[in-house]
Amino acid sequence: MPRIDRIRRVGTAALAVLTGTAVLGAAPAVGQPFTSDTFLATHNSYSGDVDGAKGSIAQQLDRGVRFVEFDVHDNGYATTHDYGIGHGAPGDLVDHTGNPASDNLRDWLAVVNAWSAAHPTAAPIVVMLDLKDDLTDNQSYAAGNLAAVNAELWEAFGPRLLTAPDYRAGATTDSLRGKVLTLLSGDRGTRASYRRDVGEHPAVALNGHGQVVEVHDSGAGALWYWTGSYGADGRITWHRHGRYDSGRTPAVALDDSGRIVEVHQSQNAATLWYRTGQLGTDGEISWSASHQYDNGMLPTVAVTGDGVREIHRSAANDQNWQWRGSFDASGTTIDWTDNAATGDPRYDAASAASGTRRVRVTTGAEGPTPARTLRYSTDRVDGGRVRYPQVAFDEYQHGDPAELQQDALFYGAPATESTFIEAGRDSGHLVRGWDFDSAALATDPPATYAATNHPYDAWYQDLTRDAVR
Repeated sequence: MPRIDRIRRVGTAALAVLTGTAVLGAAPAVGQPFTSDTFLATHNSYSGDVDGAKGSIAQQLDRGVRFVEFDVHDNGYATTHDYGIGHGAPGDLVDHTGNPASDNLRDWLAVVNAWSAAHPTAAPIVVMLDLKDDLTDNQSYAAGNLAAVNAELWEAFGPRLLTAPDYRAGATTDSLRGKVLTLLSGDRGTRASYRRDVGEHPAVALNGHGQVVEVHDSGAGALWYWTGSYGADGRITWHRHGRYDSGRTPAVALDDSGRIVEVHQSQNAATLWYRTGQLGTDGEISWSASHQYDNGMLPTVAVTGDGVREIHRSAANDQNWQWRGSFDASGTTIDWTDNAATGDPRYDAASAASGTRRVRVTTGAEGPTPARTLRYSTDRVDGGRVRYPQVAFDEYQHGDPAELQQDALFYGAPATESTFIEAGRDSGHLVRGWDFDSAALATDPPATYAATNHPYDAWYQDLTRDAVR
């Protein structure tokens, strides 16, 4: 049987996995699972007729395309405060005819959102961001890290956005009509860091408002923070992430006004340093400068009734020493007093409590994730990851490590990788095959999203005549 005909028939074994009852190639059954349907998809959608024959984004959506791809770059973020659309660089192979005049991602997302708002009964649209740069070197929200990506997606799509945690297995295509799903592809390290973070010596603080600050070191001299909030269900939503200093073995304290005191040891010497900060309503921290306050090791700190108290170990022996401190009039430095040896133990920097709420941070593998994966537990939740909110889905690609396959809904591979595409469909996943530019590339079962540069050619229209729109 020719391959272009076989795409219309799904073997019995594949059929049982995919739908249980429905047959691909027939009219979609009412209530058919989203994962069993196929949809029109374009490759490098922004390139329109510059590379291929696709037309503008609006034209693609008008003609039934339900998967669009934007290649994005981050190296101009500091200037534009946005990511740039393009293949090798912002503007490369971008067709502006009928599309936004700028290369800013925000403008292109707005086109999809406007179309979706005007067509609330359309099948769900997938917007894929192919990350052409490594976003893990963006060391703050202001520099364009993945927290900024999340914020831009929320801003672009609002209530139409279906986040990864809100997707329910077995959801039907009809139940998702009018929704937009966003997908991260591209740079492997960035995709992994979206799903988990790694570090050493994590420490945490919690105040009476349920605000949370976590700090840790990279193991190689960098100090990083996360901020979050303790929710009604006991889970922590992590808001902002960034690098704030250099050193190791950090600890942190947080009062109810959002004032922060952080202490750490220098990376290569037994010197102790502190810095203060103010936690904002947006989850960002405004840090002050770093100051040395003593020599020693393994510093810890806690909020007390009249200020803060720090306890560390001597660099020469096992003796613990303390300092007491209070914010000066500027609120940016600490006046340290009462330096003395103490028989009290150092604080447990990895745990924090406020009222009945408790938080603990640890490191440990979760299945295939690294042993240094940052994790948290509360009095009501055990074993959550310290990571970005999973606003977008994360694509698992052929050749990726197992940690990116864990719980992945979307798979992806070049259209030539037919074995991977067919196995992904057989296991009930949404599978993209890119550069799908020949009928000879048809698979059985078909790729969910056969992403092509020529969506209006007769062979592609015939091949995808049963795609859902």
